[in-house]
Amino acid sequence: MALLVAALALGCGKSTSSTAGASTGAPPRIAASKETSGSAEGGRGSEDNSMKLVLTSTAFVDQGPIPPRYTCEGDDVSPPLAWTGAPMGTRSLALVIDDPDAPDPRAPKTTWVHWVVFAIPPETAGIPEDARTNGLPTGAREGLNDWKRVGYGGPCPPIGRHRYFHKLYALDVTLELDRPTKADLERAMHGHVLAQATLMGTYEKRGR
Repeated sequence: MALLVAALALGCGKSTSSTAGASTGAPPRIAASKETSGSAEGGRGSEDNSMKLVLTSTAFVDQGPIPPRYTCEGDDVSPPLAWTGAPMGTRSLALVIDDPDAPDPRAPKTTWVHWVVFAIPPETAGIPEDARTNGLPTGAREGLNDWKRVGYGGPCPPIGRHRYFHKLYALDVTLELDRPTKADLERAMHGHVLAQATLMGTYEKRGR
């Protein structure tokens, strides 16, 4: 167990903290009544029902490699993200980036959380590159990653090519939380998810 903790802390980032903050629970349940009903929130018509929440990045394509700039081998800044199709009735959005392949994709043992963002205003269309410098959308707040730090921590896999899931949630509430972990956020979102979008990128350290 001691070897596993050390491998995770050294491989996934530049800190020696443990994986105690990692979440292994089920994903938040989508609020079925709101997901299927177009008239439940503000008279949303059938035309709007065809819209789908979509998450994209100008830095990488879905299932494509993440550029080193956004990792521990580069500037370790957050990638630019954009989205469309938030359903009617969305009161806020939340974002989680995690890696289910830690520490080794051939024998994964935990999911490592890289970023937690919540209370993103519903009218927002994205998050700029390097949110630490350029700022989050007004009102948005960050939670704890698995280095026990607030903010973004980029990919830094100890071995193999890992998958990094960028998950965006449209919620029917605005959450009031204080530095939540991914598990805290998922509990608070339960039953309030109107829609979800996922963008997956991969990364393997250079020369490995």
